[in-house]
Amino acid sequence: MTEAEKTVREKLFALRDEGYRDFQAALMPTVQKELIIGVRTPALRKFAKELSKTPLAAEFIKTLPHKYYEENNLHAFLIEEIKDFDICVAELCRFLPFVDNWATCDMMSPKILKKYPERLLEQIKIWLLAGDTYTVRFGLGELMNCFLDENFRPEYLELAAAVRSEEYYVKMMVAWFFATALAKQYDAAAPYIENRRLEKWTHNKAIQKAVESYRVSAEQKEYLKTLKIK
Repeated sequence: MTEAEKTVREKLFALRDEGYRDFQAALMPTVQKELIIGVRTPALRKFAKELSKTPLAAEFIKTLPHKYYEENNLHAFLIEEIKDFDICVAELCRFLPFVDNWATCDMMSPKILKKYPERLLEQIKIWLLAGDTYTVRFGLGELMNCFLDENFRPEYLELAAAVRSEEYYVKMMVAWFFATALAKQYDAAAPYIENRRLEKWTHNKAIQKAVESYRVSAEQKEYLKTLKIK
């Protein structure tokens, strides 16, 4: 263990909340309970901001893999503090293969990426072709967060529809993407459901999530229900 890892780990255990650890463990079946310290996210984000201003941060993110769930989350939050697009992407590419749960993956969304949509889109295409679950999931998440509003083009839906995986956490993100697309870009997204472009489970889950959304009209919800695959 490096000195940076030791210092960071001591700080994380000082912030421990065992009741919160039990709560977190129930949400993440892919992470062993003994590898969760139990640090609340606001406290972890505050620590990341403080740490990012010190040389210790650069030392810590060099050390992979990490042992504890919160060490991974801290790593994710330190990447969010990076202000240079190329460095940020390089660190994401280095870190993502070590991510082992949906929560760490989904809570990480560096603001610098949104400032360069064209370059981000090209990187997303690379992530979507990666072999590991959470790199693909992260790419889908960035496509959903950054390209369903002012940067939207109908062809971007094809990028998500083309993703094929047996991994639950990838299929769920594809479904979430299309449920969000139905809420934000209904006319463009609806044909993907009407024409059954997604595999059965993902298709039905996307409809379920869209029906649960307050951003989809009552009329649209009733129509989408008729498109479920039995």
